[in-house]
Amino acid sequence: MKITEAGLGVLLFEPKAYGDDRGYFMETWRKEVYAEAGIKAEFVQDNISFSKKGVLRGLHYQHPQGQGKLVQVLSGRVYDAAVDIRRGSATFGKWVGVELSAEGHEQLYIPAGFAHGFCVLSEAAMFSYKCTDYYNGATEGGIIWNDPNVGIEWPIDGPSVSDKDAGLGLLRDVPAEKLPAMESET
Repeated sequence: MKITEAGLGVLLFEPKAYGDDRGYFMETWRKEVYAEAGIKAEFVQDNISFSKKGVLRGLHYQHPQGQGKLVQVLSGRVYDAAVDIRRGSATFGKWVGVELSAEGHEQLYIPAGFAHGFCVLSEAAMFSYKCTDYYNGATEGGIIWNDPNVGIEWPIDGPSVSDKDAGLGLLRDVPAEKLPAMESET
């Protein structure tokens, strides 16, 4: 498996797929391999979302019950983005973006302390999240997908965004106590 730093502590995993004319087989999780890469947190919840072309979901996070996420596209293609929102981080407000596809089999690990979102580039996409903590709506937060101070370069124009996501505010307006500190666990 190839493992690279995508930036800001976000890791890109490229598992090997063993295929022939019938299809392929791929290992998507082996605790010791990911632990050697620095991911020692236990995964406790898996989620799947399905979205149509042009849908943008995010940018979401949880605090104080932060979630690290190992994400992967099961069908289709997306542009995935993570924003460092950890108070005291030298990279606070910086972002990293990576295109992920079912054909490429890539996985992206986004540590707790990051806001996360993605947009769908293909006709549709099925997206998998492996999370290090349970979803808790009471600790959910978010920042607007097009925050000009963050400046994510989304590869689509006029995305379809939920009313909830369209109503999120700017990162600079989030009260400090609503953001994780640098020492957040992965």
